[in-house]
Amino acid sequence: MSAPFHAHAVGLALPRLDGPAKVTGAAPYAYEHVVEHPAYLFPVQASIARGRVVAIDTSAAAAVPGVLDVMTHENAPRLASDEDLELWVLQSDQVFYRGQFVAAVTAESPEIARHAAGLVRVDYAQERHDAVLNADSDELYVPGVLTVGDPTDSDDGDLDAGLAAAAVVVDQTYTTPMEHNNPMEPHAVIATWHGTGEDAQLTIYCGSQGVSWMQAELATTFGLEPSRIRMVSPYVGGGFGSKAFVHPDTVLATLAAQRSGGRPVKLALTRQQMFAIVGYRTPTIQRVQLGADRDGRLTAIAHEVVQLTSRFKEWVEQTAVSTRTMYAAPNRRTKHRVARLDLPQPTIMRAPGECPGMFATEVAMDELAVACGLDPIELRIRNEPDLDPDTGLPFSGRHLVECYREGARRFGWEGRDPTPGVRREHGWLVGTGMAASTYPAVRMAGSAASIRFGADGCYVVQIAAADIGTGTWTTLTQVAADALAVPVTSIELRIGDTALPPGSAAGRSSGTASWGSTVVAAARAFRDAYATDPPVDAEAQAPMPDHPEAERYAAHSFGAQFAEVRVHADTGEIRVSRMLGVFDAGRIVNPRTARSQFVGGMTMGISMALHEISVLDPRFGHVVNQDFAEYHIAANADIGEIDAVWIDEPDLRLNALGARGIGEIGIVGTAAAVANAAYHATGIRIRDLPLTADLFLA
Repeated sequence: MSAPFHAHAVGLALPRLDGPAKVTGAAPYAYEHVVEHPAYLFPVQASIARGRVVAIDTSAAAAVPGVLDVMTHENAPRLASDEDLELWVLQSDQVFYRGQFVAAVTAESPEIARHAAGLVRVDYAQERHDAVLNADSDELYVPGVLTVGDPTDSDDGDLDAGLAAAAVVVDQTYTTPMEHNNPMEPHAVIATWHGTGEDAQLTIYCGSQGVSWMQAELATTFGLEPSRIRMVSPYVGGGFGSKAFVHPDTVLATLAAQRSGGRPVKLALTRQQMFAIVGYRTPTIQRVQLGADRDGRLTAIAHEVVQLTSRFKEWVEQTAVSTRTMYAAPNRRTKHRVARLDLPQPTIMRAPGECPGMFATEVAMDELAVACGLDPIELRIRNEPDLDPDTGLPFSGRHLVECYREGARRFGWEGRDPTPGVRREHGWLVGTGMAASTYPAVRMAGSAASIRFGADGCYVVQIAAADIGTGTWTTLTQVAADALAVPVTSIELRIGDTALPPGSAAGRSSGTASWGSTVVAAARAFRDAYATDPPVDAEAQAPMPDHPEAERYAAHSFGAQFAEVRVHADTGEIRVSRMLGVFDAGRIVNPRTARSQFVGGMTMGISMALHEISVLDPRFGHVVNQDFAEYHIAANADIGEIDAVWIDEPDLRLNALGARGIGEIGIVGTAAAVANAAYHATGIRIRDLPLTADLFLA
């Protein structure tokens, strides 16, 4: 077994090393990279939800001064693979969803391109479409496997017998809406082809959660060797999952660049375009059944989910999977059923699956606590498993009960009157609630790191990792400094470029643990080769190391969120006045950036609970509130007192660094905690998100 990792810089609350560059504007985001003589691209989008293009008139657009090219499915370069129909851009006359790209204009300025795109006329043969998610649909199907690789269904024990034997039963349906990721930096691309034919090289600047993954996707789509594509993404203005994969905008810009005579082509999506092109969280309809004895001990758990995918590409979230591992019960069942609809492709959105799934489970647990006359924390403690109920494996670390107790102490839970609707302050009904959260600790394969000693005495650490605002520039520098036993100032980190050794994507809260373990392995290889007195230009490289011991454990992060909610008795207005999260996530590399992630996740969860809903017009298959004026997200004024703390327990069974993921778990239990607090405030149980004023007035 490798030598233990000694933390010195790790654990310090260092300010973000990339902070000065970002606040002074020196850090280039995707659209800001300097290229010579760029052309500008603007797309034309389909105005029908399903059908075919029968005619396109581009003459008016082509006649506009400054227009360089008008591209349609009739003249676009051919792609090599239709394996991924989301990326099959301008390759046929078929329209899969409203907002799909059907043409694009390249021009000397973005204003000219946008104006000319509005002059393109498209005629369609429209077909009947379906954009409504219905739990009773005859067309629901059983997918072969969930997107993350888990089985679609699970069935342990005898659920019917467990429910029949239960003294108390909760059987309710919960819904979550379509939500859109909406990072502050919109999706943007600069694509440049260098050379022609078999020697052509492609350079792409973009906002990416994983340049190595996207390089591989584009290589397949365009029929290129990956080495001929360079993707550069050192700084990313948020992603939340929408920048984990290639979307049609990147393909469109790359196609346009093939026709631009070597000029770079720049494309930045508008906020409205992002609602159709770069993914969203699938809406869900979830039935949860809980059976328990009089003491609140579960005899049965069932969680059945209905959600959607696009008709042209399958995406099935693991919405009920967290229920398989969360609580001890002898009889358990989970199901996922899917509807194929004529809508854009859903994708990852922060904590996909676990976030909407735990909303349903944790509100149901609160209902069970009320039905049993138990404190919600005590109910959960009584149902803590000794082993992972899903796999039978011991947990690599599970300190959830400590999270409950520490959170209760800090939040002032003791002495809480469980009676709903009795606390009133100046016209506001006040209530408190809590929920548990979990998220799997994932080891994402595919990373390697190199370390080179420079003439200036610094160690250049290279890995194609991503910083999407999470603090990677800082945390990996800290990890490298400790792994090499040198000061942080002796580390020069390079990330976000496929010219570097490959890196897995920033997804599933796997980044710091996966990349950090890889950097530790490279540092050990470097020290093994050169000890502590390396020559200039000494270099070593290592892949992410195996950690066989991890396979013997179920690895998850856990948390408990506590919320205080105020609902105005006359207007129904709802506010979250206090929120606390207590988390068990292994070693915390940087408390400053970690707290930012936890608080950011809870802030996004409050936004989910109170505001976020993409309103779909099923007549036309599009989202009508497709901008920040009408798609409401939490602003500073919506967030009251909020804090995050953690249990300091490195998880050395999982990796040498002892770290688990933190980026997603902060959002997982938040909406349920808010909904449970709203019930305690008002006595009105809301099972559908978001929690809007009209629901409390009904």
